[in-house]
Amino acid sequence: MTSPRKAAVSRNTLETQVRVQLDLDGSGAARLAICVPFLEHMLDQVARHGLIDLDIEARGDLHIDAHHTVEDVGITLGQAMRQAVGDKQGIRRYGHAYVPLDEALSRVVVDFSGRPGLEFHVPFTRARVGDFDVDLIREFFQGFVNHAGVTLHIDNLRGLNAHHQAETVFKAFGRALRMALELDPRLGSAVPSTKGSL
Repeated sequence: MTSPRKAAVSRNTLETQVRVQLDLDGSGAARLAICVPFLEHMLDQVARHGLIDLDIEARGDLHIDAHHTVEDVGITLGQAMRQAVGDKQGIRRYGHAYVPLDEALSRVVVDFSGRPGLEFHVPFTRARVGDFDVDLIREFFQGFVNHAGVTLHIDNLRGLNAHHQAETVFKAFGRALRMALELDPRLGSAVPSTKGSL
């Protein structure tokens, strides 16, 4: 694959305005202006550990709550991911990672199958981290998988601190993406599926 694996996508609704630019072959740089500090912190982990350059700006109806902004960032990131991956020639397709942070441990497994599916099993030990509602983490990932066309399994295996639980999930997500999106020199331009396309 010789074409750059980059994408730029905008999503504008009456509730949010989101712009995402990404480079799958980046260095892990992140420029994040989402107005939801905890989500910015989590997406910085995805960029850094996934070696994906992320540039995301979002404005939304935060006077109501962060739900629409978080969900729409997930949707737009998923759209950009799908665009950047293209026909999936030469990618490894599957990725997985276990990531610990002190007492917390999470596992994330991803398949660039073209079929959206989310299994999310994270028993957060409290409802909020600062002023961030942890229920929105599932909404972010649901938006992402629906529009990226990936199957994603997320399991927090243990943890006492909700911040640690969330951070291990996002770090493992970044590492799993990095593995799945890596170009396999043995594949060349082949698509990793017996169907011949994904």
